[in-house]
Amino acid sequence: MIATKLGDSQRGRSTRIAMASKSSTIIARRARTRAEADFATWLMMAKLGSFDSLPENAQKVLNGYRERLDRMSEIESKTIAVRETYQAYYSDMGGTGEAPEPEPRSPPPADRGEAVVDNVVRFKKPQKPKVTRIADRGARPTPPSGTRRPIPALLIFAALCAIVVAWKFLTK
Repeated sequence: MIATKLGDSQRGRSTRIAMASKSSTIIARRARTRAEADFATWLMMAKLGSFDSLPENAQKVLNGYRERLDRMSEIESKTIAVRETYQAYYSDMGGTGEAPEPEPRSPPPADRGEAVVDNVVRFKKPQKPKVTRIADRGARPTPPSGTRRPIPALLIFAALCAIVVAWKFLTK
């Protein structure tokens, strides 16, 4: 009822505001993911001795990370470094204003005291057939009742040869 009383310009404006907040959420999520991945890559490259080949902004972030390690724990220093990178990426990707605080990730179920849900399918190797006696190794296994025994390949080859010879003999 309120929407019908509002003018077209006001309805369009409210729609644009809602869409802008949705797009800023998408930008924030992408910027956060990229910041976490880039920081992990930069840190690994620095540990492998490639610090000088990193871009200038990466070197700046890592130097700040190293300086903070003297004053705080590694986790806190990493969180601050990722946050700085996230804010820079958010503004570079077109986000307006202050970068929104990302939603905290829920800890794994084991940390919350809940039962762990195992959604991984384990690979199982097929069981080898068991041979009970040495005398049974040479014997052919008996097929289950109601099924046909396979025809040996040599019998099929002999039948095909007989057909070819019969065809040659009959066509002359």
